[in-house]
Amino acid sequence: MNPTEASTENNARSLENGSTNSAINKQQFRTGVSESNNLDKIREILIGSQMQELDKRFTGLEERIVKELSHVRDETKERLDALEVYVKAEVEILSESIKNEQMERESHLKAITEEYKFLHTSLEKKLVQFAEQTISNQRNLREQILIQSKNLQDEIRQKYEEINSLIEKETQQLSHDKADRTHLADLFTEIAFRLNK
Repeated sequence: MNPTEASTENNARSLENGSTNSAINKQQFRTGVSESNNLDKIREILIGSQMQELDKRFTGLEERIVKELSHVRDETKERLDALEVYVKAEVEILSESIKNEQMERESHLKAITEEYKFLHTSLEKKLVQFAEQTISNQRNLREQILIQSKNLQDEIRQKYEEINSLIEKETQQLSHDKADRTHLADLFTEIAFRLNK
């Protein structure tokens, strides 16, 4: 056998072996797929009804939870709306009360301010009247003191003139008569008496 024939034979064998291996692999793959399909079927037979039951339960539970959440959301919204209405009403009542109280306080403050102004004006008038009356009283007192001072001065001058004329008269009489001591004592007594008046 020549080398070319030997090579051709070897190639033919390797092709036969390759095709055989490929066939074996295909066979094994088909067997694996069919076994996998069989396992899925067995699994579905054994657990399928339970899984369907669980799916139904989960679906029912999910629906119930959605309903409950929707109900809770609606109820919460209603309560929040009611609370909002209540709070708004209370705020309006408080606001109105504060406005009324503020107006009342402003009215009281205005009345007190008016009363204060009236008292202030009245006190100022009374102080002016008192000052005028004091000035008038002082003026009258000064005038009375001046009048009494003038009267007293006039009276003192008159007494002085009387005494002076009496002394002159008596002096002249003494110089003419050369009066005695008893007459002179009487004269001084009379002068003293007139000075004490």
